[in-house]
Amino acid sequence: MDLERSISALNNPVRRKIVEWLKDRSNFPPALPEHEGLEGVCVGYIQEKANLSQSTISNYMGLLKQAGFVIAERHGQWTFYRRDEDNIKAFFDAVQKELL
Repeated sequence: MDLERSISALNNPVRRKIVEWLKDRSNFPPALPEHEGLEGVCVGYIQEKANLSQSTISNYMGLLKQAGFVIAERHGQWTFYRRDEDNIKAFFDAVQKELL
């Protein structure tokens, strides 16, 4: 785990909010019928909730993915994101090990 990359990814209130929002699917509109059963949230819903441009959200999600906080899955023209709970736990374990 690259702690610097992880801390840098979380050093933005909107990126932290996105990780928080992804804890609960009900923070977003219901999935379209053709997407029911898919894990995660469509990037368009994340963009809408954050009220930011598509390019900014794409950048943010890329940083969160590189840091290991989210997993991206492509389904047709849509990208769906969900939290990577194992990596989030590993991040907190690494911070605890380093600081305590």
